[in-house]
Amino acid sequence: QVQLVESGGGLVQAGGSLRLSCAVSGRTFGSYAVGWFRQAPGKEREFVASISWSRGNSYYGDSVKGRFTISRDNAKNTVFLQMNNLKPEDTAVYYCASASGDSRWEHEYDYWGQGTQVTVSA
Repeated sequence: QVQLVESGGGLVQAGGSLRLSCAVSGRTFGSYAVGWFRQAPGKEREFVASISWSRGNSYYGDSVKGRFTISRDNAKNTVFLQMNNLKPEDTAVYYCASASGDSRWEHEYDYWGQGTQVTVSA
């Protein structure tokens, strides 16, 4: 059974940084990707970033390019999202998810974590 558990959310002032973690279990072989999505109140879920587990290729949503960095620790089966220069519009629940291949499309991710709240104050 595949499980993803996010951690690291919290409250931060604009311009600050946070690092989210996503611990993945049950899916440690083969070529798959882990992605981060976010959903703000009243808005649709938005692609943030993804990374392929085997090759390490990373992709970013336009709104976070240059500020967020996704990375992985193969030994710990954990994916990280380093978020710098945070803005109030980054406030959302952040979810990590797993897909069988690189994708920015929500419907292609078949396993999801429970989400972690990130709040950025002005």
